[in-house]
Amino acid sequence: MTIKALIFDVDGTLAETEEVHRRAFNETFEAFGLDWHWGRTLYGQLFQVTGGKERIRHYATNWRSHDSPMAPSRITDLYLAKTARYTELVSAGGIDLRPGVDRLVREARTLGIRLAIATSTSMLNVKSLLDVTMKADGTHFFGVITVGEMVIRKKPAPEVYQLALEQLNLPANACLAIEDSYNGVMAARRCGIPVLATTSTYTCNEDLRYALAVLSDLGEPDAPFCHFGGPGAGETHVTIDALNRWHSGSVRHGRGQKPRHSFTCN
Repeated sequence: MTIKALIFDVDGTLAETEEVHRRAFNETFEAFGLDWHWGRTLYGQLFQVTGGKERIRHYATNWRSHDSPMAPSRITDLYLAKTARYTELVSAGGIDLRPGVDRLVREARTLGIRLAIATSTSMLNVKSLLDVTMKADGTHFFGVITVGEMVIRKKPAPEVYQLALEQLNLPANACLAIEDSYNGVMAARRCGIPVLATTSTYTCNEDLRYALAVLSDLGEPDAPFCHFGGPGAGETHVTIDALNRWHSGSVRHGRGQKPRHSFTCN
């Protein structure tokens, strides 16, 4: 079966945004008079918790247990302020799409392949990023966008992908997801969707063995990706033809149901 739709994650997949998120968190904490600061190492640990509000709650509960308990309304206020600050930072520019993303999106559109987004972040965050990186075309490129506030449980739960499949009205094996993290890979796989993983700053050392293939990025003809596992060895950049070849092998042989490969991307 050929691919009918590509479903993209956002943070770390479309663009390297996590350092902008981290800056927005820290500036919000300071504005609220909190003595919290998330350095890179700490943020890497907190990164395992999906969703900004959930990350704040987890930190307040598990890392600041000596503080007075934080009311849910306070957590919500922090999260909303952080989201507003993040969109301001993104709108100021300086964030680019990851290698190969724009090229693959446009190739898919030319070939009539549908495009979707399934992410744990907010709709406001998605739109602000697309508006900057893809200009006026961004949100129109993706016919289906499912986000964290639309579901009860975020990745690695499969709900955001289940919702995307419902809105696409396609079976799982007609789609291919592109993710960067263990939580994202598992969310898609639990729906039966084959996944291509492209590692990012905070996911380089995560267990991505359930992905169909693991690459450094989507690559460009003059800037090849690094290959870490699965199909794609010896190739330079991800194309729709390549994805169909890899995808058809996965569907035909049932690959991706069990760990297929180990890799290192250090």
